[in-house]
Amino acid sequence: MKFSIDVLGVFLKVVVRINKETFAPLLVSTLFILLTSILAHCLRRLVNSLVKEPLVKLLLEEAIAAAELCGCCFELIIVADNFGVATYAVFLFALTVWWSLNWGDATACPYTHLEDIIEGKGDVRKAVLRTWAELVGGVAVFKYVQTYWALEIADTHKNRAYEDCQADLQVPVLYGAIVEGVATCLCRLASKTLGDLNPRFSTAIDAFIGTSLVVAGVLYKDTFYTYHFKDDSPLYSVFFMCKIPLGKAFDYSGGYFNPVLATSLKAGCDGHTLSEHALVYWLGACAGSLVSVYIYNSQAVQKFIKGTTEVNGDSIWADKED
Repeated sequence: MKFSIDVLGVFLKVVVRINKETFAPLLVSTLFILLTSILAHCLRRLVNSLVKEPLVKLLLEEAIAAAELCGCCFELIIVADNFGVATYAVFLFALTVWWSLNWGDATACPYTHLEDIIEGKGDVRKAVLRTWAELVGGVAVFKYVQTYWALEIADTHKNRAYEDCQADLQVPVLYGAIVEGVATCLCRLASKTLGDLNPRFSTAIDAFIGTSLVVAGVLYKDTFYTYHFKDDSPLYSVFFMCKIPLGKAFDYSGGYFNPVLATSLKAGCDGHTLSEHALVYWLGACAGSLVSVYIYNSQAVQKFIKGTTEVNGDSIWADKED
C-alpha cells in the first residue's frame, strides 16, 4: 500500500509539473496508462508471491487483468475523443502486446471460458467464477479512474469524472450484435490460428489484427463505395447504382469485442437499455466466439492449418524457405 501511495505521489508531481510547463494532455493520458499498468503488474507479482491456492490465484489475476484492461481503456476514450482514432490505435496496439506478455493464464474475457467448456478444457463452475472476478475488477476500477479524472490535471479531463455517459451503439440493436459477433469471430479465428502456427512475432501480429478490427476503415469514415452498372442495348437501357457505407466497428457498436470491457465502460449509459446492452455486447460477442470454435475445428480449416505447419525452421508456410 505504501509503495502504491509513493508511486502515485511521484506520478502526480511529474504530471502536474509537465502539464504546467507544456500543457501536454496526451502525455498526461500516457502517464496515467503507464501508472495503471505498473500498479497492475505489482499487484500480480504480489499475488504470485503470497497466494498459493491455484483457483484463488487465478481469480485474483483475472480481477487484476480486467481492472487493468478497463482502467486503461477508460483513458483511451479520452485519447480517441481528443487525439483521433489513429492515436488510439497506436496506444491499443502497444497495450495489447503488453497484456499478452504479462497476463499469464488470465484473459479478462468471459467468452474464452465458454470456448474452454465446449472444447472440454474447463468446467462451468470455474467459468462462472472467472467471469464474476472479471466483472468485479472491471466495474470496481472506475472509482480509481474517476478519482484521477476529478483532479482535472489536463483540460481533456475537465467535467469527465461525473458526466453522464453516452452509449456507443450507433445502429439498431440487432445490427450492433452482428457487428460485435462477426468481428469477435474473426478475432478469435486469428488468435487460434496464430496459436497453432506460432510464427515469429505472433503476439504482435495478433495485436495488430485485433486493433485493425476495432478501427477498420478509419481512412474511409463517412465515405461510400459506389458501384455503377449501365447497359445500353438497341432494345432497352438499364442503369443502377449501389452505395455501400464504409466505416468501422468503432462507429457502429464501439468495437469492444469483450463483454466485461463493454460493461465496465458503457453499461447503464444513455442510448440503450441494459437488455439491449446485454444483447449486443454479451450475446453478440459470445455467439461470435462460439461460432469461431466450430469454424476453426471444421475439417476444411484444420486441413489448411495442418498444411501450413512448421517444416522449415520457423517459417509458417510448408513450401516457403525462411
